[in-house]
Parts: sequence; C-alpha cells; structure tokens
Amino acid sequence: MSSPGEEPAWKQRAVERSLRTAKLRAEERVQRFLDAAQAIIAEKGTTDFTVQEVVDRSRQSLRSFYLQFDGKHELLLALFEDTLARTSEQLRAATEGKTDPLHKLQVVVELLFELCRPDPVAQRPLFTEFAPRLLVSHPAQVKLGHAPMLALFTELMDEAAGAGQLRAGVNTRRMAAMVMQTVMFTAQSNGNPDEETQNPITATEVWNFCAHGFTPER
Repeated sequence: MSSPGEEPAWKQRAVERSLRTAKLRAEERVQRFLDAAQAIIAEKGTTDFTVQEVVDRSRQSLRSFYLQFDGKHELLLALFEDTLARTSEQLRAATEGKTDPLHKLQVVVELLFELCRPDPVAQRPLFTEFAPRLLVSHPAQVKLGHAPMLALFTELMDEAAGAGQLRAGVNTRRMAAMVMQTVMFTAQSNGNPDEETQNPITATEVWNFCAHGFTPER
C-alpha cells in the first residue's frame, strides 16, 4: 500500500516499463547509426564521411541523430570505444580454459599484437586516422576508451602476482598499462620501410620482451 504523497505502485510500474521501452528504442537507434557509420568506413577506407551520409544509410532522421550524438566526433568516439570493448571481449575469450596466469597473459599479449598490426587488406582508419588525432586533442577520451582492455590486463597481472609469478612489489595496474601500450605501439609501428620490414617483429618477440620486465629472475 502506498503511503500518502507517494505514487501508486501501479503507476510506478507503468513509468518504469515506459522508461525501459524508451531506453531499448534509443539503444536500437544508436546501434543503427553505429552500424551505418561502420559500413561507410569499411567501403571508403577512411573516416572522411558526413553525418548526412550516416543518416541516409541508417534510414533514420537527422533529428534522431542529434538526439543521440552531439556530432560526428562523438559518433567516431562511440565507434572507437565500441571497437576497443569488443576487442577486450575477444582477448578475454581467448584465455578461457587456460589456468596458468602467465600463459593467459602471453595469449592476450600475442593476440593483441596480431590484432593491432597494420593490415593492407583490412584497413582500420579508426585507429590510423582518428585515434592519433584523438590522442593529441582528447587524451582523456582515449584513456576512457582503453579502460576495458586495461582492466583485463590488470586482472591478469593480479592473477599472476597472486600465483607468485611476478617480481615482488610490482604495481600491477601500472605494469599492465605499460605492457598494453608497448604491445599496441610496437604492433602499429611495425611496418616502417626499414630493416624491420624484411624481418618484422613477431608476437613472440614482443611477449618475450614484456615478460622479462615482470617475471622474477631465475
């Protein structure tokens, strides 16, 4: 029974149901815009597109777009964050069934390296065009986008530390950030026209380099 001044329970349920429905519809609209933008990027191989192109491809209205996003930058940022979140899920899935914490880290490091390497066939303008500009203009947003991946690396570092596989006194979160950044930067720059082009750095080499920085001396 409702107390004086409170909305009746039936009305609260109706409002909650209405809000859930509105939330689902908004999520569907957002996803349609994201899918449309992703399709355009895949076709053009660049992030050089207009909001109107996205609106037309999504078969939604311009008004609806601006109800969901402030503009093209926020749309690209959403795509960037969504891609990193999905990549984190892919990395986590790759560790399933493995019990040794250090082996899990190796799997994640090597797979992330392969996923970040330049691919002349599968162009990734979100990372080759948008991300470098974002890093300079909005570093806080880049940090936020990498949060799921950093959380995964930190979790695995914590597991390894708990198993006595790391040096004593290691700050697992800071070490996780350094390893993640080392892997991604090395992979993305692994293609310059020099000696490394003929003998490119491998995922195993990157793992060995990182591992010697946090495993105890034997």
